[in-house]
Amino acid sequence: MNLEQLRGFVAVAEKGHFTRAAEALHIAQPSLSRQIATLENEVGGDLFHRARGNITLTSAGETLLPRARRMLADAEAIRVEMAELAGLQRGRVRLGATPTLCVSLVAEAMTAFHPAHPGIELQLTEGGSRLLIERLAGGELDMALITLSEGLAVSEAAIVRTPLLTEELVVISTASAPPIADGPIDLRRLSALPSIAFAESYDLRAATDAAFRSAGVAPSTVIEGAEMDAVLRFVERGLGVAVVPATVLVDRPSLRAARLVDPQLTRTISLAHRSDVTPTRAAAAMRDVLVDTAAALAAAEPETLRIVR
Repeated sequence: MNLEQLRGFVAVAEKGHFTRAAEALHIAQPSLSRQIATLENEVGGDLFHRARGNITLTSAGETLLPRARRMLADAEAIRVEMAELAGLQRGRVRLGATPTLCVSLVAEAMTAFHPAHPGIELQLTEGGSRLLIERLAGGELDMALITLSEGLAVSEAAIVRTPLLTEELVVISTASAPPIADGPIDLRRLSALPSIAFAESYDLRAATDAAFRSAGVAPSTVIEGAEMDAVLRFVERGLGVAVVPATVLVDRPSLRAARLVDPQLTRTISLAHRSDVTPTRAAAAMRDVLVDTAAALAAAEPETLRIVR
């Protein structure tokens, strides 16, 4: 039993005539007759009473007709859904990103992606780079934006990292107060300012702590263990300064930034995916938007953001 046979059967039942049904289906009547004969052979009985000029359903035909219509309707629904997926009208992307990238690169990318593909559902997982790599390897994510330092290798062989951006870490302060420095600021001067420290689970916290240790100074921490949104809010309120990636400053006029020098701290943003999984069309479209958004951010902030060639 196949869909063509069912279409032929329904057409004959509705038209009450083989010739008119064949014309409606744009096939030759002998072909239609063979389809019906094959279908009757498969179901094990006649589906029509055949009288000259009068075609009516048998009991078997009456039983099959509503089921055939449902099967054809289901097949059409599947065809439409597959066409929508192919046209990126529906679908799902499981994206992982670090907290700092959720409030910057991901937010900017979704501003472009969602209006173009409103039917695509984004499932966002926020976490540290190591956790995201684990979930990506376990098949829980389609891709992940991570910020592992170059010295840290990804142990899962199936994970591929594509560097997108190199960005500086900058010192932010409230825009409602005078600038903390006339130009760049070094770690020694920074250590004398009240600072807001991220939670220890943040990759960013580990990088800044290591930099202070290397410089032989300690930060003057006034609040410790905050998440990204809280850190930004505390700084906006003038409670202290914080070291954050440059991309966080996008569209935040309530904050101002000073470049960090001696040493200059940077991080590389990479897009990770599994090499052994073919991306869906929705995932591929999201990847393209993330790459384009990274390029646009770098073009807007050439001093602190650089595309990785």
